[in-house]
Amino acid sequence: MTEIQPAIWKRFSKKQSLERYGIEFVLLLIFIWATQSVDIYWPFVTDAPAQAVDLLHRMTPPSVVFIKAIIPSMIETINIATLSTIFAVILSFPLAILNARNTTPHPIVQMVARVIIVTSRSVNELVWGLIFVVFFGPGVVAGVAALTMRSLGFMAKLVSESIEEIDHGQVEAMRATGANGAKVFIFGVLPQVMPIIIGTSIFRWDINIRQSSVIGLVGAGGIGILLTSSMNMFKWQNVSMILISIFVVVLAGEYVSATVRKKLT
Repeated sequence: MTEIQPAIWKRFSKKQSLERYGIEFVLLLIFIWATQSVDIYWPFVTDAPAQAVDLLHRMTPPSVVFIKAIIPSMIETINIATLSTIFAVILSFPLAILNARNTTPHPIVQMVARVIIVTSRSVNELVWGLIFVVFFGPGVVAGVAALTMRSLGFMAKLVSESIEEIDHGQVEAMRATGANGAKVFIFGVLPQVMPIIIGTSIFRWDINIRQSSVIGLVGAGGIGILLTSSMNMFKWQNVSMILISIFVVVLAGEYVSATVRKKLT
């Protein structure tokens, strides 16, 4: 059994010290340049704590009566998250098959699938919301489409990676028995990736619960529309009640997601 030698402290050499000081100096210059380039208006920054306290006073106490208007919008928000997750799972599965190296029919097909995945993941859900509000108009349909597009790349990437990491011994054994490609995939590949699909779907639903509360800010349905209208009319007590409701729903979604994933693993 080898004995672990204690670490011996050594002073930096002059060259090492100069290199460290040089890096720190460059980082300081970058920080100063970034601070000046964003054109910060410092009186607003120094006044921010006082404004935050004033806003907090206007938001309290929360308007409990307003909960009657919040419940329908919150149900709509949960429905947007659920529908978008279901559509994303359905659409992402064939996309993952085309993107995985061991199941794609051709490199060009894989490249097209990868472009779709990267596009989906690189565009923020608010941007997708703005795009689909133009297509479908404000409302639930735009919200479902936006979160479906945002979730599509997330799901397809994780599922395709799990397909690439399967145990190929099972696949080869089925091929040796004379099974065709469809049977090999259904009985050799799918059972290995199904736990990943289920777990990722639940995790994505949990994420969509939070994101569906935000996309309404651009008119894509859900509680965000009610939040925007309350803020525009300076009804801050209603705003605080909406924020509390969002927090409770997100916390409940987190608990449900964690419980289901725990039972599946």
